[in-house]
Amino acid sequence: MGNWRGLGFHLIFVCVFLFAATYSCLGVGNVSVICSEQERVALLKFKQSVEDPFGMLSSWVGNECCMWERIQCDGVTGNVQRLHLKGDDYCLLVGKKVSSSLAELRHLKYLDLSQNYFQRSRIPEFIGSLKHLSYLNLSYAGFEGIIPPHIGNLSNLKVLDLSSNYYENFLKADDMAWAFSLSSLELLYLSAVDLSGAQNWDMMLHMIPSLKELSLSHCRLSNVSLGPFLNSSRILPNIKHLDLGYNSFKGPLPGLLQNMTSLTFLSLSGFNLSLAWNFPKLLSMIPSLSELHLSGCGLDKTHLSSPHLNYSTLSNIQHLDLSHNPLGSIFPSVLTNMSSLEVLDLSDTMLNSSLPILPKLLVLHLSGNKFKQIEHVGIWRQCHLKQLRVTNNVFRMEMTDPPTNASECSQYSLELLKLSGSLKGRIPETLGGLANLRHLDLSYNKLTGSIPESVTGLRFLQVLDLSENQLTGPIPEFLGNLTQLALSSNQLNGSIPESLGKLASLTDLDLGSNLLDGTIPVSIGQLAKLRTLSIYNNSLEGAVTEAHFANLSVLKLLDASSNTKLTFNVSRGGIPPFQLRYLYLSSCNIGNGFPQWLRHQRKLKRLELSNATLSGPLPTWLRKMPIINFLDLSHNKLSGSLKNLPNAKNDDVYGFFVLLLLEYNLFSGSIPRSLCRRTDLEVLDLSRNMLSGKIPNCMGNLQGLAVMSISSNQLSGAIPSSIALMSSLFWLNLNKNNFTGEVPPELGNLQGLEVLDLGDNKLYGNIPNWIGKKLTSLVVLSLHKNHFTGRIPPSLCKNSNLQILDLAYNNLTGTIPPCVGNLNGMVVSHLIYEYYLDIDDDKNVIQVMKGVDLEYTTTWRMVYNMDLSSNKLEGEIPVELTTLSMLVGLNLSNNHLSGGIPESIGKMKKLETLDFSKNKLSGSIPPSMAALTFLSHLNLSHNNLSGQIPTGNQLQTLIDDPSIYAGNKHLCGPPLQNTCSNHQDSTTTTSKKKHKAADEKMEVWLFYVDIMSGFGTGFWGVIGVLMFKKQWRHKLFMFAEETMDKIYVAVVVRVAKFKRGRE
Repeated sequence: MGNWRGLGFHLIFVCVFLFAATYSCLGVGNVSVICSEQERVALLKFKQSVEDPFGMLSSWVGNECCMWERIQCDGVTGNVQRLHLKGDDYCLLVGKKVSSSLAELRHLKYLDLSQNYFQRSRIPEFIGSLKHLSYLNLSYAGFEGIIPPHIGNLSNLKVLDLSSNYYENFLKADDMAWAFSLSSLELLYLSAVDLSGAQNWDMMLHMIPSLKELSLSHCRLSNVSLGPFLNSSRILPNIKHLDLGYNSFKGPLPGLLQNMTSLTFLSLSGFNLSLAWNFPKLLSMIPSLSELHLSGCGLDKTHLSSPHLNYSTLSNIQHLDLSHNPLGSIFPSVLTNMSSLEVLDLSDTMLNSSLPILPKLLVLHLSGNKFKQIEHVGIWRQCHLKQLRVTNNVFRMEMTDPPTNASECSQYSLELLKLSGSLKGRIPETLGGLANLRHLDLSYNKLTGSIPESVTGLRFLQVLDLSENQLTGPIPEFLGNLTQLALSSNQLNGSIPESLGKLASLTDLDLGSNLLDGTIPVSIGQLAKLRTLSIYNNSLEGAVTEAHFANLSVLKLLDASSNTKLTFNVSRGGIPPFQLRYLYLSSCNIGNGFPQWLRHQRKLKRLELSNATLSGPLPTWLRKMPIINFLDLSHNKLSGSLKNLPNAKNDDVYGFFVLLLLEYNLFSGSIPRSLCRRTDLEVLDLSRNMLSGKIPNCMGNLQGLAVMSISSNQLSGAIPSSIALMSSLFWLNLNKNNFTGEVPPELGNLQGLEVLDLGDNKLYGNIPNWIGKKLTSLVVLSLHKNHFTGRIPPSLCKNSNLQILDLAYNNLTGTIPPCVGNLNGMVVSHLIYEYYLDIDDDKNVIQVMKGVDLEYTTTWRMVYNMDLSSNKLEGEIPVELTTLSMLVGLNLSNNHLSGGIPESIGKMKKLETLDFSKNKLSGSIPPSMAALTFLSHLNLSHNNLSGQIPTGNQLQTLIDDPSIYAGNKHLCGPPLQNTCSNHQDSTTTTSKKKHKAADEKMEVWLFYVDIMSGFGTGFWGVIGVLMFKKQWRHKLFMFAEETMDKIYVAVVVRVAKFKRGRE
C-alpha cells in the first residue's frame, strides 16, 4: 500500500513539474515570476519615449512587467529576455529615437523593433552593450545614417536584420569590418543598405564562417566593389542563401558562385546578364540550387533553349522566378523538364499561348501578360495547383465555363485564385467546382451579371473580393467562414441581407458604392470580430442606433458616408463598445445635435462629418478631446466660436495628413490663438464663414502648413508678415475679406508658393516687383478687386508657370507689357503639386468666365485664364499676347486700349471666352477670329470697330446675339441690322485691304488737287486780266461805285419812312 502511495506522490510531483515547465515555455510562466524593478522602469521609459497610436503597449501598466504583452522573462530569475515589438499595418510604434533605457535590459537575448517608425534617427550605439543578444531585428524601422560598429560587440548574435525599403537606402556602411567579430552569426540581412562606399564588405563570406544566409539586394554594389572576391577559389561550404539582386553587376558570373557547394537559394534579379552567360552554365555551376530568382535579367527564349542543358540539374529546381523578362508568346519548353518545379513566376514575360500541364506545380504567377482566354492559363487542367495569380491582363480574357472536351480534374487543389484586372463577361457557375478555394480575388474586372450561388457556397472560402466590377442583382447569402468580403463599386441592389450577421468570423466588410437601399440590419451589430465596415455611397435609409453597434467591440473603421437618407440617431447617453480610429459620416444625417457619443472615442485619427446637417455651436467637451489628425466639419451650419475645437495632446501624429477643414459654416468671432499651437497642421481651411478681426501674428508658428484658405470671411487689418514663416506654404487664399495696406514684402520668401489669391480686398499700392522675381513657382496669381495702382510690372513675365493671372478691377495704368508672351505656363500645360489638393476638394479658384463669376473646384487645374479688365490700361493689345495658346479665357474689357485687334488672334485655338468690350479699339474684326472653334462667349461691344463682321465657323453660333457688337457704329453685317454698302466678302485677304486703303488715300489726294487747280484757274483768270487791262479795271471800279450809291440811297429812304411811321 505504501508503494502505491509513494508512486502517487511521484506522479503528482511529475505532473506539477511538467505543468510549470509547460507554462514557462509558453511564456505564461511569467505569472509566478517577479519582475525586476529596474527593468520595469526601463520599459516604462521606453513606452513614454514613443507614440503608440494602436495601443501596442497598452498592457504595460502595473508592477508585474513579466505579465505584459510582447515581453518574455526568464522563468527563474524574472529577467526580461525577449522583446517582441514588431509592427505591422494595424499596429506600430513611432518615435524620434530608440530610448537608451533599453540598455538596462542587460539579459536581453531577443530584440525585434522591425516595421516601426523611428523617424530617420540613427541606430543607437548602446545596442552594442546588450551582449547576450542572439537575435536583433531593426529592419524597415525608419533608421538612417552609418551603421554603428558597436554592433560588432554582440558576439552571441546569430540573426541580424538591418534591411530597409529599396527606394530609400537611408542606412549606410563605411566599413564592414565590425561584422567580422560576429563569430556566431548565421543570418545577415542588409537589403537596401548602401554599401557602395563600404570597405571590407567582400570579405564577409570569408571572415564569418558560420554565415548561412546573406541578403545584399539593392545595396548599390558593382563589379568594382567585389574586388578579389569576384573570382576567389576558396570553398564556402556553409552558404545556403545568397541574394545579390538589383545591384549593378555586369559581365560574367562571379566565379565564387561555384565555390558555394551548399547553395540552395540564389537571386541575381535585376542583372543585365543576357549577353554574358546562359542558363545552362548557371545551373551547371551550382547543381545544389533549389530556388533561383532571375527577374528582370533581359533574358529571352534563346537563353532557355540551349541544347547543352543538363536535365539532371534542371530536376533540382523547385522555385524559379523568370518574371520581367521578354520570353515571348510561347511557353518555354525547357520548363516542362523541371520535374521538381513547385513555384514558377512568369509575370510580365509577354506570354499569350496555352500552358502545358505541370503535374507538381503548386504556385504559378502569370500576371501582366497577354492571355486572351482563361483556358490558356490552365485553370481547369492544373489539378494540383494551389495558388494561381493572373492579374492585369487588360481585360483580354472572358470568364467562361471549361470546354466540354477539356480533361477536367476529378478534384481541384486550388486554394488561392487572383484574376483581378484581367476578365470580362459573367462569373461562371463552375467556379463552385474549386471546392478548396480559400481566397478568391476577381476585383477590378468588367464582370457583369449576378453573383452565382456556386461561389457563395464555397465552404472553405475566407476572402472574397469582387469589388470594382459591374455586377448586378441582390447580395446573396454567404456561408459562415468568410473573414473578408469586398463587394464595393458594383451595381448591386436591394437591401443588406440579415444573413450577413451570421458570418461570425468576418473582420472586414465593404459594400460601398453600390445601389443598395433599405435599412441596415441590426444583425450587423453581432459581428464581434469586425474591424472595418464600409457601406458608403449607397441609398440606405432609416436610423442607426446603439443596437447596430452592440457587439462591435474591435471595430476600427466605420464609413457610412454619402447615404443622404441615413440618420445616425444614437442617444445622447449611448456609449458604443468600440474605439474607432476612422469615422466617415459625411453626407449623412446626424440627429440629436453634435454626436455626444464621440466624446468617448479618444483614439480617432480621422473624423469626417462634412454635410451632415450639424448646426449650433461646438460642444465644450470637444475642447478636451485629443487633437484629431484629419478633422472635416465643413458644409454644415455650425456656429459660434472656434475655441471649442479639440485641443488636448495627441501623441499620435503619424500616418496621416493633418487637416482641419471648417469651410462653409457659420462660425463667427476671431481666429483663436489656440490654433497657433497646432504646429502639426498641414492644411487649414476656414473659408466661407463669418470670422472677423485680424489674423493672429502667432499663425506664423504653423511652419508645416502647406495650404491656408481663409477666404470669404470678414477679416480685416493688414496681412501679417509672419505668414512668411510658413516655409512649406504652397497655397494661400485670403480672397473676399477686408484686408488693407500693402502686400507685405516678406511673402517673397515663400518660394514654394504656387497659388496666391489676395483678390476682393482693400489692398493698395503698386503690384510688387518681387512677385515675379521671387515667387517663380506661381501657377495662380489673383489680385482682382483691390485698389492697386501703377503699371503692370514686367517682372511678372518671369512667372513662367502662371496659368491664371487675374488683375481685374484695380486702378492699373500704362500698357500691357509685350513680355506677356514669355508666360510659358499659358503655352504649355504642366502639372501642379497635387499632394494635398485631392484630399480637400474644396480648394477652389474663382474666375470671371463667360461674363459671370465661376468657381472652379476640382477642374481649376485645367483653367488657363488672363483677366486684366476694369483698369485704366492704354496702348495697343500686344501681338505677343496671341502666342498664349493654352488660354481658355482672355478679358481686357473696360480699359482704354486702342489700335486694332491683332490679326493673329486666331492662333489662340483654345479660347472659350473673349472680352474686349468698352475700349477704344478700331479697325476691322480679323477674319482669323472665325478659327476659334471653342469660342462660346464673345464681347466686342462699345469700341470703334468698323467694316463687315466676319462669318463662318464658330462665329455662326454667336449670330443670334447682336449685343456683342453693339456700340460700334461703323460695323455692319449680321447679326447687326446695318447692312454693308459693298458686298465684299468679309474674308478679303489682308493684301486686298492694303490696296483698298491705298486707293482711298489716292482719292483723297486727287480731291485736294482738283480744289487747288479750280481755285487757281478762277483766281488768276479774273485778277490776271484786271492787272493787264486798265480799261477793264476802270469799268469794274465804276460799276462798283454806282452799285454802292444805289444801295445807300435805298437804305436812307427806307429808314426815313420807318421813322415817320412811328411818329
